[in-house]
Amino acid sequence: MRATFTVVHRWAGLFIAVFLFIAGATGAVISWDHELDEWLNAHLFDAKATGKTLSPHELVSRAEAADPRIRVSYFPLSFEDGHNASLFVEPRVDPKTGELYNVEYNQVFIDPVSGDVAGKRFWGAVSLDRENILPFLYKLHYSMHIPDFWGIDRWGMWFMGIVGIVWLFDCFVGFYLTLPRRAGQVSSEIEEQQSPVTNGARRSWWQRWKPAWTIKRGAGSYRRNLDLHRAFGLWLWAALLILAFTSISMNLNNEVVRPILSRLSSLTPDAFDDRTPVPSNKPIEPKLTFPQAIDIASEEARRRGWTEPAGAAFYGLEHGIYSISFFEPGDDHGSGGMGVKMLFFDGATGAPEGGRIPWEGTAADIFMQLQFPLHSGRIAGLPGRVFLSVMGVVVALLSATGMIIWFKKRAGRISKRRAARTHSGIALAGDSN
Repeated sequence: MRATFTVVHRWAGLFIAVFLFIAGATGAVISWDHELDEWLNAHLFDAKATGKTLSPHELVSRAEAADPRIRVSYFPLSFEDGHNASLFVEPRVDPKTGELYNVEYNQVFIDPVSGDVAGKRFWGAVSLDRENILPFLYKLHYSMHIPDFWGIDRWGMWFMGIVGIVWLFDCFVGFYLTLPRRAGQVSSEIEEQQSPVTNGARRSWWQRWKPAWTIKRGAGSYRRNLDLHRAFGLWLWAALLILAFTSISMNLNNEVVRPILSRLSSLTPDAFDDRTPVPSNKPIEPKLTFPQAIDIASEEARRRGWTEPAGAAFYGLEHGIYSISFFEPGDDHGSGGMGVKMLFFDGATGAPEGGRIPWEGTAADIFMQLQFPLHSGRIAGLPGRVFLSVMGVVVALLSATGMIIWFKKRAGRISKRRAARTHSGIALAGDSN
């Protein structure tokens, strides 16, 4: 059994190593994506004008008037002091072709006082320049930038979800392989004979397992890589398991996790997850305007006794649903918590379509809410984000050391085969003489 699991661990690790190295390295960085993005691109985020801010709807109107090819799909309803408003836009359908306009950007930064456009960019573009590096790394983390084809834009997420499944399974295999062999096996007996014996008694099971948790000082490069791979994997095993599982939950949410969870527990219907999206070139045009949807949502929030103001508005063109979020300025990308409160409404009738309320709902609902906060570390605030940055480095380290161990073992196997062939050749030459 152990030999079989060794082979499984080897090939599973080889399959996921490169992708986990990239995901770990990028994850260590994107824990601070907003802060780093602001630091690198002050010209996009920092407002220059001072004075009374324009209404959010005025900013939307100006952005759409400046380029009739686009429509604003997401915008903030209040602004952080000294910050530009960040609006997300989508291309309209070209009536001549029936296809979407080819728009080279999807994010617009506007000064909330002057209404001037500070800049534009395509969030998630494959680009390493200053304006795009953070969005590029963020998308690389969860999709490897695998391109869309056959009209499907989720290939990258599906692939990384599969990587997560293999990783989750391999976590258990790797843990099993660190356990000491049972007493009586030949390898264990050799180990017993070569190891110190305390008080004349054979070493306990824990004494035989303990070296797997430590890094031997002064060891050679192979042993050092093995110790790093094994010890970090053991000490941080639970955190690695959580990262693997939550990556599956987020990348294969509708395809795997929600269907399974709905069979085990009561899962409240979610309008965005349960509605089948229409093709992007056949968007569902809303009958309600943004101001009408915001008014309906604000009234519902007051009825529920919420104190947070309406913080952002979004319309899902492929689902026909308005989403109104409630939070204080800046809290949408803050360092802690379970996210912000959101209410959903049908874009045609204004009928309520549920929402996502932190820490509310069935056990299954809360379980799903926990996935991103756990994966990002935001569940524990600033310390959680620091820890997740460290975990990103650890994931990259485990991937790198695993590859190094494999290469060294492979080189050893090749060397032995060559030596065996050489020995056989010498033997045959001697027989012929």
